[in-house]
Amino acid sequence: MIRNRWLIAVTLVLMALGLLIIWRIVTAPPPPPPFRTAAVSRGRITESVTANGVLGPIRVVNVGTQVSGTVESLDVDFNDPVEKGQVLLRLDPALFASRLAASEAALAQARAQAALQAANVRRAQDLVTRDYISQQEYETLVANARGAAAQVAAASAQVAQDRANLDFSVIRAPVSGVVISREVDLGQTVAAAFNTPTLFTIALDLARMQIEASVAEADIARVRPGQRVVFTVDAYPERSFEGAVKQIRLNPVTQQNVVTYTVVVEAENPDGTLLPGMTADARFIVTERADALLLPNGALGFRPEAMAPVRDLADDEAIVFVDESGQPAPRRIRLGVADTENSEILEGPLKAGESVITGLNTSPGGGMFSGPPGQQPRDRKGGTETSE
Repeated sequence: MIRNRWLIAVTLVLMALGLLIIWRIVTAPPPPPPFRTAAVSRGRITESVTANGVLGPIRVVNVGTQVSGTVESLDVDFNDPVEKGQVLLRLDPALFASRLAASEAALAQARAQAALQAANVRRAQDLVTRDYISQQEYETLVANARGAAAQVAAASAQVAQDRANLDFSVIRAPVSGVVISREVDLGQTVAAAFNTPTLFTIALDLARMQIEASVAEADIARVRPGQRVVFTVDAYPERSFEGAVKQIRLNPVTQQNVVTYTVVVEAENPDGTLLPGMTADARFIVTERADALLLPNGALGFRPEAMAPVRDLADDEAIVFVDESGQPAPRRIRLGVADTENSEILEGPLKAGESVITGLNTSPGGGMFSGPPGQQPRDRKGGTETSE
């Protein structure tokens, strides 16, 4: 009785094992294709030159002072709009006023001396005709009168200079714009000994901005004045702004043996979104195609190991491969515009929807004990293996 039960149990186990083997064979996934592929498609492609730079106003004016003194009043602050001629700052005028008073007094004294010397000359004219004084004495009086007149002119110039210095103690806006920088505070002493100190920086118009972008020498030939530029800033990563190339500066900049050229890009800023100092990532649009035949760039890097190099390819030609019954078949094409993801196919035996080989498929194949369809085996560390 016990032996019969054991035979029944063994029979059931063998039947179960057989059914499991049959189920594994029936449900085993098909072997993966030997190649990874990508589809040729149609769409928009843009060839561009990338560069970055700093945003700033188109024109900036630094406001300084020609005289030294202590700030007595400060009439504007950061971000204040100003009009041409508006008072920005006043220096203490006491020293300038005293110098002007002293020079005016010196001018009055010089004029008095000049009047006296002129009167002496008029009297001497009558005396010299009567031989009461010598000709030499007369000429001496005339020379003294001319010297007195020169002293009047010098004193007048000193008065004009001191009056100008008094006027210079009032700092006015040379242009209309917005104050974007203030370098002084109330009570601070400013000195204009050798270099004119900067008190304020005024941007003329923040509704128009410019980018000074550094373009590599390898790309500068594809940049031209008037070219369309699309750029983004870190503050608004999802928003694109547009501008145009205004100027390509001929002065090269060399840093660590890398030569770049400064390209000035102008952009409209009507809502004041763009602020001075922002870093812009710019794309200079070289060529655009609205309905191009697009080849994934990964296909350009695939070569079968046994394939010999093709030596008669032109600069704009390439060899790509398609999967024909598990074997790579070459296709010769001519390329046009390219970006980071796709290249334009100008000529060749490819059309939209066809697949091209981009690499070898290293995914594990299906097997009897590889698991149910769609489930990937796990590696020794417990992770899931993925195809390249």
